[in-house]
Amino acid sequence: MADIFDVIADGTRRDILRLLLDRATSGERGTSVSHIVHELGASQPTVSKHLKVLREAHLVSVREDGQHRYYSLSSAPLDEVDDWLIPFLDDQDDLGGESTLTESAAHAAEVFGRAAASAKYAVTNAFKKLPGR
Repeated sequence: MADIFDVIADGTRRDILRLLLDRATSGERGTSVSHIVHELGASQPTVSKHLKVLREAHLVSVREDGQHRYYSLSSAPLDEVDDWLIPFLDDQDDLGGESTLTESAAHAAEVFGRAAASAKYAVTNAFKKLPGR
């Protein structure tokens, strides 16, 4: 399996994950490939290639309905990213008041960490709202 950081490093894959998150938050039970293609303005082969990578990283699950496939976000693999970021988000008082990161790197880590935590929270809540959960 590919390293999770390599998987989410690609902008198109992050766009797909964001779209799936937004759709899950609005109560959708899955998103078709054609909807993803339309929303991103990407070609179907490109979207399918990225969905395969996301599937192999267990970041998305797929439900087949006839010839159609519906994708949903699976946030559990993002826990690895969350765990990696936590030390960068700790209070600077724990580090003797001095940051071990440059100011711009610390800001980037904080922004990314908050976004990851927010996404994880939204996905968890969306799954809790699904029928049968």
